[in-house]
Amino acid sequence: MNGIGAILTDIEGTTSSISFVKDVLFPYARRALPGFVREHGQEPQVRQWLDAVAVECGGICSDEVIVETLQGWIDQDRKHTALKALQGMVWSAGYRNADFTAHVYPDAVEVLRRWHAQGLPLYVYSSGSVPAQKLLFGHSDAGDLSGMFSGWFDTTTGGKREADSYRRIAEAIGLPAGRILFLSDVVEELDAAREAGLQTLLIDRIADHPVPREGDAANGHRRTQSLMEIPTFPDA
Repeated sequence: MNGIGAILTDIEGTTSSISFVKDVLFPYARRALPGFVREHGQEPQVRQWLDAVAVECGGICSDEVIVETLQGWIDQDRKHTALKALQGMVWSAGYRNADFTAHVYPDAVEVLRRWHAQGLPLYVYSSGSVPAQKLLFGHSDAGDLSGMFSGWFDTTTGGKREADSYRRIAEAIGLPAGRILFLSDVVEELDAAREAGLQTLLIDRIADHPVPREGDAANGHRRTQSLMEIPTFPDA
C-alpha cells in the first residue's frame, strides 16, 4: 500500500459490527416507523421519501401500506435510498433520546484517530444515508468521532458494487484513484473499487465473518482481521 493519500471506509462489518445494525438499528426503525410516519408524514423532507416508496409500489397508496412496505424492506435488508433516508430520520430521534449508542470497534477508533492525527483525510462510503452515517459516528460508544471525517458518501453517489461510484468518489475527493485506499468487508464492493483504480483491503473480522475469506474467497484483495494490522502511511 504505497502513496496512500486518503482512506475511504465502509461502516457495517468494517468499523462497526454487523450485529449492531442488524440487532439494534433495524429493529428500532421497524418499531418506530409507524409512529414516526403518523407524526411527521406530511413534512416535506419526509413526504418526498414516502411518495418515492408509493411510486415504487405502483402508484397512490396509503401511508399504512407504505409503512408495511418499508418494514418488509427492513426485513429483507434492502438497500433502497428512500428506506435509508427514513431510517436515518428515525435513528436520529433514537440517538437524541439516548435509546442506544453506536458500536464502533475499539481498533477502528484507535486507528481512525491515529490516521486523523497524522493528517490523512478520512471518508465514509456506506449504503446507509449520509445523515445516518454522521449520527452513528457522532453518537458512538467512544464519543463523537464525526469530526475526524472529511466527507461522506452514500448510495446517492451510486451502488457500492458499481465501479463508476468509486470513480465519482475519487473525483469528489480530488485525488487519483490509486492514492485512495478503500476498506470493506464485502468482496464485491472491493472488486468494484479495484476496477475503478482504488487500492483495496478486505476487513475480515471473525466476529462478523466466522469463516475466514482467504485465497480465492478474497479474490486477490489484501486481507486483515483488524485495522491495527494496517501500517501508517508516511507518504500521506
